[in-house]
Amino acid sequence: MSEELTPETPETPETETPESLETPAAEAVKPRKNGLYPAVSDELAENMKSGWADTELHGLEPIAQAAHTAARRAALSARFPGERLVVPAGRLKTRSNDTEYAFRAASEYAYLTGDQTQDGVLVLEPAAGGGHTATIYLLPRSDRENGEFWLSGQGELWVGRRHSLAEAEQLLGIPAKDVRELPAALTAATGPVRAVRGYDAGIESALTDKVTAERDEELRVHLSEARAVKDDFEIGELQKAVDATVHGFEDVVKILDKAEATSERYIEGTFFLRARVDGNDIGYGSICAAGPHATTLHWVRNDGDVRSGELLLLDAGVETHSLYTADVTRTLPIDGRFNALQRKIYDAVYEAQEAGIAAVKPGAAYRDFHDASQRVLTEKLVEWGLVEGPVERVLELGLQRRWTLHGTGHMLGLDVHDCAAARTEAYVNGTLEPGMCLTVEPGLYFQADDLTVPEEYRGIGVRIEDDILVTADGNRNLSAGLPRQADEVEAWMASVKQG
Repeated sequence: MSEELTPETPETPETETPESLETPAAEAVKPRKNGLYPAVSDELAENMKSGWADTELHGLEPIAQAAHTAARRAALSARFPGERLVVPAGRLKTRSNDTEYAFRAASEYAYLTGDQTQDGVLVLEPAAGGGHTATIYLLPRSDRENGEFWLSGQGELWVGRRHSLAEAEQLLGIPAKDVRELPAALTAATGPVRAVRGYDAGIESALTDKVTAERDEELRVHLSEARAVKDDFEIGELQKAVDATVHGFEDVVKILDKAEATSERYIEGTFFLRARVDGNDIGYGSICAAGPHATTLHWVRNDGDVRSGELLLLDAGVETHSLYTADVTRTLPIDGRFNALQRKIYDAVYEAQEAGIAAVKPGAAYRDFHDASQRVLTEKLVEWGLVEGPVERVLELGLQRRWTLHGTGHMLGLDVHDCAAARTEAYVNGTLEPGMCLTVEPGLYFQADDLTVPEEYRGIGVRIEDDILVTADGNRNLSAGLPRQADEVEAWMASVKQG
């Protein structure tokens, strides 16, 4: 990548310290030199101010979710009347030296605005007549008059054009202001304030004397619980994410021979390509676990061998451009055929998943699908002589967890583990409602060094995971496009390879 001429570059002793780019746009960004570039001349600085075409965009259509984000803000306003609410997008994080991680807006901010730009902040101000007035604070177009657009490392000459405030208003349906004015406004503000913490230290600093951890946590919890029931837009985005993920799994099956010649990383790269072409990114680190790596729940190193005769546990999801993610797992025979023991274990997990999915319905306790799946797996472990029954005793003592390891699912949405800040009584001790989306993902894992099971079991891990939408009359499997039953998996793999 090219080297930037930027105020963040180390300066030589004779140069003057530049003004902060967080000062008002009318103030000049002072040119400086570094070890690679000469100082910027006054003539060049003056030349760069003019001769640029007007690129302002007009007549923009609102983003697809604008009406939905407005309804979400209205619901939030009703929940916290008379209080100022501050929800930041977050800032860039340094990866190393002068390079940053790709920016991903905070889920709370994206949920309420549909915007994904760094440094953005949504503020809901109490209105005199009740309710709130929403304002989104954003970085405006980088300034050409003061040289910001080419001297700043985040100027649009380096990182690309960002929307003007007027354009943002058209797209988001929210009045927009310059975010550089916000810290002073928050410092001067009076009255009760709540903020979402952990994303923007500058905003939190401006609110130091106005917020409390308890009040802010209540806001965070509410925004987490509000995402439990998805609206029509969210359900459509989740289906898009799943459909793209199905294509990604097909892509992987087509290249398993190449993965055998290289490593699990060929699988990881293949799925990542689909995620970037059909969506925004992967929704989480892909688990491409071949052979005994399948028994490690979060195997994301993806640097192991891929061998015929073993299984591949692929747990991956595409994230859409609106940041909703799929979360799907299939355990595939690398050579296209399960052997007898692999099939026995796989069929047990499939039966457990079927029982779990059947338990997903409105009015059911959230824990029901987990309990149903665990019972089936426990029955199999007792039947195989791996743990001493009866089944009720094993379940009461949790002895099956040596091999089942994890919960059977979680909420899904903007985050792969969505609604994570929700209260226990509203989530795992709650009741399923239409519009909730969750994963059902039982598994059996026999560690390579587990001396309590026969040797032939060791190193086998199987998980099957689907994304299930609770409907008015039951549920819908959003990922039904990927076969699950063993014979169907084998036939599907053969047809994909031939195609």
